[in-house]
Amino acid sequence: MAEDTTSLNFIEHIIEDDLKEGYSKEDLRFRFPPEPNGYLHIGHASAICLNFGLGLRYNAPVNLRFDDTNPAKEEQEFVDAIKRDITWLGFEWDQECYASDYFQQLYDWAVQLIKDGHAYVDSQTSEQIALQKGTPNEPGVPSPFRDRPVEESLELFEKMKNGEVGEGEHVLRAKIDMASGNMLMRDPVMYRVLHKHHHRTGTDWKIFPMYDWTHGESDYMEQVSHSFCTLEFLPHRELYDWFLDKVHESDKLRPKQREFARRNLSHTVVSKRKLAKLVEEGVVTGWDDPRMPTISGLRRRGYTPDSIRNFADSVGVGKRENLIDVSHLEYNVREDLNKKADRVMAVLDPLKVVITNYPEGEEEWLDAENNPGDEAAGSRKVPFSREIYIEKDDFKEEANRKFFRLKLGGEVRLKNAYIIKAEKAIKDDDGNIVEVHCTYDTDSRSGSGTEASLRKVKGTLHWVSVTHALPIEVRLYDRLFTEASPDGDKDRDFIDLINPSSLEVITGYAEPSLAEREVEETVQFQRLGYFTVDRDSTATHKVFNRTVPLRDSWAKIEE
Repeated sequence: MAEDTTSLNFIEHIIEDDLKEGYSKEDLRFRFPPEPNGYLHIGHASAICLNFGLGLRYNAPVNLRFDDTNPAKEEQEFVDAIKRDITWLGFEWDQECYASDYFQQLYDWAVQLIKDGHAYVDSQTSEQIALQKGTPNEPGVPSPFRDRPVEESLELFEKMKNGEVGEGEHVLRAKIDMASGNMLMRDPVMYRVLHKHHHRTGTDWKIFPMYDWTHGESDYMEQVSHSFCTLEFLPHRELYDWFLDKVHESDKLRPKQREFARRNLSHTVVSKRKLAKLVEEGVVTGWDDPRMPTISGLRRRGYTPDSIRNFADSVGVGKRENLIDVSHLEYNVREDLNKKADRVMAVLDPLKVVITNYPEGEEEWLDAENNPGDEAAGSRKVPFSREIYIEKDDFKEEANRKFFRLKLGGEVRLKNAYIIKAEKAIKDDDGNIVEVHCTYDTDSRSGSGTEASLRKVKGTLHWVSVTHALPIEVRLYDRLFTEASPDGDKDRDFIDLINPSSLEVITGYAEPSLAEREVEETVQFQRLGYFTVDRDSTATHKVFNRTVPLRDSWAKIEE
């Protein structure tokens, strides 16, 4: 029976059409080719999920290839971070490749292009070359070195390779068409001289290939069948094919470049240059700051691999760029953590409650389910005593009938514990409430099976025993920018749109079980949100990052 292709995206349709027109499934090979000049971000995550997802769908290998052709910006730190992020997302690559693996072969092919009259050494400055490129409506002007004798270009190119010329003295250009309607086809630069240390080849090479020359040839050498990239590379496709035509004219089965639209995320930037500026200017603490859209930052904030993969799958691939609201990403992590995260109790803005009829000096340990939706999650013991903390905004002296939390003369149930009734509010000299005195129904303990334990009250509050409370540092993270499109206002620096409330650091109080939680463990602080243990934690000082609140707090603001 033929496979139903109605649910396939357009990328998958391209592959299916190729399989009908001569490709075999054994011919399929994909790749993810990051440049190691920064950390991967949420946009890269979508490309990772696309390429590795295709590998899983077609049972085809996927290469991880580092496009390491610019030693001025690339570092081993970024290589390590990229590999770590892809592994964390749950994907495995077939071959780990580097463009620098192919430097000698690329050089040899470039020499052949010179010999065949398809490339030449240009001795103009970069400014002169730019001026001669023309405009989209006007043809470019040929370089005075365009017809340089082949032997002279070969000699100069070898000197460039050997480091016998300075940076900027010469470049190697492809000889194509200075009148082409595609500006990229107007004799593009293939090599430039850089006397800089490369993170893998050291100082062996003094010339480095440009992206357009390197990319297609690397795909060819790795036998990549489909090279998928974002829409800004659509004009590059003609040049990609031109190089393949000139170097591998006789080969029929060659890599095919196709483009898909970038999915931009609201309230953030994903330009590596701008992300680097945030780090360099101290706006954030580093590439893995939990406010950053980097995979490392999202991981530190408490996002799960499943939530990011589900987000990427849900937005899909398309042919038009659009802006995805960050609330959709937050929805995905809420959905995932709702299934997985243990429920615990912590109070972030404490108000002391004294239960006056509870015996002084006594305590009891109450049963609490870790996750009501997951029996396998088990249960834990939570301490209860005469003095507890509740949230300040969970108490009012007087309130209307729609206020179902604690008020004078009113009752609420304490989660996993007893029903209490507010009797008196204690105030300081300024009239601020500093303590609430309550009484409790001694027969109302949750799960005890008594009639009182089944008594219904409209409000249930989380709480923490004062005696047993674990002080914790809580970092309340929010969106990094106040506007959905910080890149959209060309008259303002994106730095000016930083949300001044993107981070608030407070001290909270948690049930003692949280002392045992490990770095990157995520829990739900009941009624508050999802929080994860930060790597800054120590044995005596736990730090929790807020991943997301339980509800989208921005929805009402933006209405």
